[in-house]
Amino acid sequence: MVLTFTRDFDTPLYKGKISVKTGLFINNEWVDAAENDTIDTIDPATGEFITSIADATAKDVDAAVKAATNAFLTTWGTRTPASERGRLLSKLADLVERDADKLAAIEALDAGKFYPHARHMDLNNVINTLRYFSGWADKATGKTIETNEGKFAYTRHEPIGVVAAIVPWNFPLMIASWKIAPALATGNSLIIKPSEVTSLSLLYFADLVKEAGFPAGAFNVVTGYGRTAGQALSEHAEIRKISFTGSTLTGRRIMETAAKTNLKRVTLELGGKSANVVFDDADLEQAIKYTALGIFFHSGQMCAAGSRIYVQSKIYDDFVKGLTAAAQAAKGGSGFEPTTTSGPVASELQFDRVMDYIKSGKEAGATLVTGGERIGNKGYYIQPTIFADVKTDMKIVQEEIFGPVGVIVKFDTDEEALKLANDSVFGLSTAIFTTNINRAINFSNKAESGSVFVNMASLPDYQLSFGGYKESGFGKDMGEYALESYTNVKAVHINTGMRV
Repeated sequence: MVLTFTRDFDTPLYKGKISVKTGLFINNEWVDAAENDTIDTIDPATGEFITSIADATAKDVDAAVKAATNAFLTTWGTRTPASERGRLLSKLADLVERDADKLAAIEALDAGKFYPHARHMDLNNVINTLRYFSGWADKATGKTIETNEGKFAYTRHEPIGVVAAIVPWNFPLMIASWKIAPALATGNSLIIKPSEVTSLSLLYFADLVKEAGFPAGAFNVVTGYGRTAGQALSEHAEIRKISFTGSTLTGRRIMETAAKTNLKRVTLELGGKSANVVFDDADLEQAIKYTALGIFFHSGQMCAAGSRIYVQSKIYDDFVKGLTAAAQAAKGGSGFEPTTTSGPVASELQFDRVMDYIKSGKEAGATLVTGGERIGNKGYYIQPTIFADVKTDMKIVQEEIFGPVGVIVKFDTDEEALKLANDSVFGLSTAIFTTNINRAINFSNKAESGSVFVNMASLPDYQLSFGGYKESGFGKDMGEYALESYTNVKAVHINTGMRV
């Protein structure tokens, strides 16, 4: 029998009760994992047990695929008018908005987020993403194409069929919505696997999908480990497409598995080591504030975190002083306390990984400007950390840390800044700070990254595409371009007068 996790909150920022079913959501029903195995989920703010969730295996994935396939062939896909798919997504957005406080509380508990950020940033993004793609549902149109007077030719944009999504632990529901909304808007059946570290908000969300009126099998959630449930999704021959957000290493494995099985379509939003370039004509105060936001928000657990910070020599000392003050002003604590400005990283594993990178930076000879230590003795808190005097071949400069750790490098010329910014195997995002519009445009055009942000941190919008260059992956989430990832284009040729 599927268990329900409940928690009463009586905190300064949220008071209320949440209830979350902890099984697998397949065919609009809650079921236990076939092997009845479970995974413990841990509160990163305390290191204490929260609850257990189902641990899916290949057998459970197969059941979800059967449900999704049946829905696509009978009650969903092109059998549900596009306008109706849009209406259902709009209804789902309304339900998320109704329960946004509860969902934010779940994410603050499960992922260690600051409750106001979860509520007013993450959840608002989820709501807006669902509404945005509800409007696109009946607008994914093809074209009529002139060939010759004896032929009528046109293209159709059709749903792919059963698609899978695997999402990470840093923004559990927000990144999930970037895949759920376009997949369902275009008529695909979806099976989604959240990270085993932060599954609770997506499990709560599943009940809202059912309440909105989506047919059984159109949306399914399987929880479990990447090496089992994730691998089963990657291997399954009846899944026609998989969308993954996570590490480059895992992305490579998914591509390899897809190639060896049914050549399913793959889109990947992978690692990042984003450049944050500050020129000497920038608004220094704003550049410091946005840089701090770009690397220390959510304890640096962002794929687009501006962790390589390049500062022009004329303002270097003042910038370092200002960013150091911002880092030292951070206050660790519960996501439900109004004075908290720095939360924990998501797990003990991630804590150890980040601390190993900090140790590596020290041993390699980088100057530790501030931070570098654990905060307290409870939970997975790490001081916001800044390194200077780094060399470009150091691990802390080249590899994604996914924690509150930034490196600062001095530069002199625009050409040097561009070379440094592009000196990475990753290409997800670049941030530039300057008041010179010509410099901003020229640098943006030459930056080797999927997104460029001028005079702001890397903060994506649901109306614009988001995805990477190079080893940051390929394919797009969000914006109109995301629709291309979830549709097949069919060309139809009708002979209206050609004779042989």
